[in-house]
Amino acid sequence: MTAFVALLRSVNVGGTGKLKMSDLKAQCEAAGFQNVRTFIASGNVLFESRASEAHVKRALERQLSAFVGKPVIALVRTAAEMQAIHKANPFPKSNQSGAVAIFLDEAPRPDELKSISGRTVEQIKLGKREIYVDYCGTLANSKLRIPAARLGTARNLNTVARLAALASASSKD
Repeated sequence: MTAFVALLRSVNVGGTGKLKMSDLKAQCEAAGFQNVRTFIASGNVLFESRASEAHVKRALERQLSAFVGKPVIALVRTAAEMQAIHKANPFPKSNQSGAVAIFLDEAPRPDELKSISGRTVEQIKLGKREIYVDYCGTLANSKLRIPAARLGTARNLNTVARLAALASASSKD
């Protein structure tokens, strides 16, 4: 079994929203995933499966889209990938709640930085299938626009660290 982390994009998973965390867990179980658990009400779910990452992504998106009645995008990583993303954090000395990893399905284009607008003090680094952004204390007022981010979902680096630890612990059980 492989431990996976799925990060949902554009789905309200609060207690009063379209998708309750308990429903998210139930839908993951209905999709055939094992040892399902959610982490904070922002669309993070951990589980295990024997299927490939691509199959897991398709199954989860199909299951959730049918349940909520609209398309759902899930960015999926293995426990090992989450650990690598956490270790690759280019801003370890920054405020981790004010820095994010934007998760993408594919690697960002090498020229991705050229398409970014509204940048002032923010620092940006490209990862394997992520874009790291340190807002340098400007998160609330930033005008930063990253075109590739519309296809992904962001998590602050505190959340990334916690998900990496939880997924890594799951993969050792």
